Amino acid sequence: MTANNTSGEKILIVDDDVTLLTLLRQSLERAGYQVRTATNGLAGLQEMYESHPDLVILDVMMPRMDGWETVSRIREISQVPVIMLTAKDEEGDKLRGFQAGADDYVTKPFSFAELTARVGAVLHRSRQLSAQKPARLHVFGELLIDLDNRRVTRNDQPIELTPTEFRLLATLVEHAGQVLSHEQLLTKVWGYEYANDVGYVKRYIWYLRQKIENDPRNPEYITTEWGFGYSFRKE
Repeated sequence: MTANNTSGEKILIVDDDVTLLTLLRQSLERAGYQVRTATNGLAGLQEMYESHPDLVILDVMMPRMDGWETVSRIREISQVPVIMLTAKDEEGDKLRGFQAGADDYVTKPFSFAELTARVGAVLHRSRQLSAQKPARLHVFGELLIDLDNRRVTRNDQPIELTPTEFRLLATLVEHAGQVLSHEQLLTKVWGYEYANDVGYVKRYIWYLRQKIENDPRNPEYITTEWGFGYSFRKE
């Protein structure tokens, strides 16, 4: 049984399946969320501007603008958490969604209880990240990482990170000089339900290196401890 949400956080659902949209709305409202809906990506973006949701649930296959393009457009203006829905279970599709900026991925068919639990978990991680204190500004040579303002620059040039990439970077930086195992990173960044999905860590370490390292093949910030995990260099 899923506990009700008492904070009334706002959820935006974007899906062209009107029947599913209605059922999802009813399920999430019963869990205590405020729910707004849209039936295509363009309408979803407009609704985002107007309602400023705390989380977006986004279908992949939609007319006019598919979910991948929609999440990419969302990431141009917001770091709001995004859960993507798809009828496909191909790893390539999931990777495409994560690279575009999705925080989680649910494959149809799914139970409403499962989706509600995923929503709660993603929002919980987002709240934890927002609430962390005190101010944390870290400088590693030419790389500046401002954890409170979610800002990363190299040589004063901004680096755009997805929410998941940022959570992974923040976790590494907060434990700079320590070696974190794949399991520790999975638990801290993705949650306990992902503890066995080592592939997520490897992919996102690769994504991060492409963005923050001068030479991703010879990283100076994120180092690999073979057979165990990763560490971030000390300031």
